[in-house]
Amino acid sequence: MAQQTSDRRRRPPRWARLCLFAGALLLVGAGGAVVITNLLLHSATSSINQQNLLGTVKTDNQRKHASVTGAKNILLVGLDTRPSWTANQPSRSDSIIMMHIPADHSRAYLISLPRDSYVDIPAYNNGKFAYRGGHNKINSAFAFGSQGLTGNAALQHGFELLALTVKNLTGITPDAGAIIDFQGFKQVVQVLGHVCMNVDETTTSIHIGHTAAGKTAVPYITSSDGTIERKVPGVTPNVYTKGQHCFNPSEALDFVRQRDLLANHDYDYGRQRHQQQFLKAVLEQVVHDGLTSPTKLPGLLSALGKTMTVDSGGVSLDDWAFAMRNINPSSLVTIKTNNGQFNSRSVPGIGDVEILSPTSMQLLAAAKADDVGAFIQANPTWVASS
Repeated sequence: MAQQTSDRRRRPPRWARLCLFAGALLLVGAGGAVVITNLLLHSATSSINQQNLLGTVKTDNQRKHASVTGAKNILLVGLDTRPSWTANQPSRSDSIIMMHIPADHSRAYLISLPRDSYVDIPAYNNGKFAYRGGHNKINSAFAFGSQGLTGNAALQHGFELLALTVKNLTGITPDAGAIIDFQGFKQVVQVLGHVCMNVDETTTSIHIGHTAAGKTAVPYITSSDGTIERKVPGVTPNVYTKGQHCFNPSEALDFVRQRDLLANHDYDYGRQRHQQQFLKAVLEQVVHDGLTSPTKLPGLLSALGKTMTVDSGGVSLDDWAFAMRNINPSSLVTIKTNNGQFNSRSVPGIGDVEILSPTSMQLLAAAKADDVGAFIQANPTWVASS
């Protein structure tokens, strides 16, 4: 039976959490051998949880002969997973990103697959639940794969079915993969103390506000799917005005969650843009503050390691980090699928879905062919501002 997801559901800022896999590698790679010793590199990578996530997507023979040479594609997945998550509460992937690294390893392209993308999910049996296959939102693939399971088994089978779905869609066999945890990202911001960035449009929070007496309160009542029902009288919402801001951890996570009250009803693509901008700000500050602070660095390495569960695809994390040592946060290029426009269609029993445009499919083909640079030259507006 098809599972329905709402295109208006609100979740924590998984996009930024997703890319901390890239961030950890950038952290240990940035600055090269001048700053990072082999001992520090090992300290950073050894704190990361490792597990076979790709399963049958990557064969034992492919793992055995894996190397860090050539173009690479890493599948990054963030989940709406709560501490109370059980087998009766399957979790859908909230964010899905293909990180493409060209053969010269000079930069990284982040290609987001919208969670409501209407795709073909292959049939799959996880030992507890058999999914017969069919068209649905791409974020349901993780739920179908993990249904009836908990813990590491749920992570493994949910990720495997999602990776199979992405492979069917793009033709790309991921070289590695990662699942990112929300609380880990919060700890990274807490270690930094604050993160400074430019806010490109005044943004009103629907989650955090204050009463006339200064008490923190929720400014809007939302429905079970996260949509706004009404404003709470007497509560003034937090407003993040256009311009330069230094966010504390709570403000930062609140800012990148917002989409309902963005200008022009920008919704998911506006939130995605803010999360992309925020990610780069975090990574730049991690490199600037963390690598030059002996007191902050151990905490940052520990927090970064705890954010993720990684399948390195048969290549050691030390080798991954060394191979990407020349990629800096400023080298991250984020690309807007569908050029940032929601291309919707209503499907009975599923709801509003997003149809990937022919040009979006060309982008994914360019990632497979290691030709993303040429795609950007032909479609410069698809690069998100930062």
